[in-house]
Amino acid sequence: MRILINGTNYHPEKIGIGKYTGEMAEWLAMRGHEVRVVTAPPYYPEWRVGAGYSALGYRCESLSGVDVWRCPLWIPGKLSGLKRIVHLASFALSSLPVMLRQIFWRPDVVFVIEPPLMCAPAAWLTARLCGAKSWLHIQDFEVDAAFELGILRSTWARRFALGAESQLMRRFDRVSTISPRMLERLAEKKVALQNAYLFQNWVDTDFIFPMRAMSPFRDELGITPEKVVALYSGNMGEKQGLEIVIEAARLFADDERLVFVLCGEGGARRRLLERAAGLHNVLWLPLQPVERLNELLNLADVHLLPQRADVADLVMPSKLTGMLASGRPVVATAYLGTQVAEVVAKCGIVAPPGDAESLWAALRQLIESPEGRGRLGGAARKYAETRLGKDVVLGQFEQELFIAR
Repeated sequence: MRILINGTNYHPEKIGIGKYTGEMAEWLAMRGHEVRVVTAPPYYPEWRVGAGYSALGYRCESLSGVDVWRCPLWIPGKLSGLKRIVHLASFALSSLPVMLRQIFWRPDVVFVIEPPLMCAPAAWLTARLCGAKSWLHIQDFEVDAAFELGILRSTWARRFALGAESQLMRRFDRVSTISPRMLERLAEKKVALQNAYLFQNWVDTDFIFPMRAMSPFRDELGITPEKVVALYSGNMGEKQGLEIVIEAARLFADDERLVFVLCGEGGARRRLLERAAGLHNVLWLPLQPVERLNELLNLADVHLLPQRADVADLVMPSKLTGMLASGRPVVATAYLGTQVAEVVAKCGIVAPPGDAESLWAALRQLIESPEGRGRLGGAARKYAETRLGKDVVLGQFEQELFIAR
């Protein structure tokens, strides 16, 4: 089968959605499928182009049996709602001729990943012109999130954007997303039930696993064995609501049992650094290479998964899969009844969003119960192995591709 994938992030060597896209493409290629990817140069989450690449030119390369076509895009120095739209539009426009060129390759399925939704029209058009099936996969409901987070505010713009989004989604042969709650939102957007598919994020449980020895990051950061580490690792953007972690660290300022480690890059990192000034129990790490991901996740005694209340069930954090596979308990900020809360309640503690004192209480409970941490961590690992295994999830996806074709 010939599969064409379109999306801005394709970085198998990094942590995040780009890595998941890369794993999916490489897995399909190893299964004997012909796979092409139309994407941008590596730039996320640092918001700067990686070494050896350019934001201005086109480039084609082969990575692990996958043909990757890189297209230019504009990267703003400082993010705002308007600049984010222009940024995404620049890639949608630059990738359009490359997508249309693939008509002559005659793919069987054209698979496009949201965000950004702006790429969806080109993917749909390409599929229609060459007789392929069109598939839209939604990692985040970015239109809803943009208005809920206040990135975009206009009432008329919201009505127009949501109406156009619904019309576009209904044109695709398949629309998938990553959690049951997000699948329900597809129905609210009038996507037909027979066209909807649950394609959840997966984890390679052979690559991410509980280490027998302590993580080398402890020595590198000077963290003594008796201290409990609360780790956040991932993008530092607006929807994560990381301010609550800084406030919880402030409440623990006089408690030497716990140290917070924040690892990652993103638009909110500088502001968070300023907010944490003077807190000696907060340590910072830059984004780590994927080959050190297991060591990083094993640094944690407890994983932190903060989320803002206004994006509940609009996103399902992909980082959660690695947290679970590492065999550590998770403390998440989410309302009961949301998808995040349902998963984390089996292997951690759920605290209300925006409530630093509740987060403090949850962490204190885990600090004082090593046995509880071990029990919840074991449940996390079991959930990852039985529900989120890479071969299981991608095997089901491959079968759905054959049905869609």
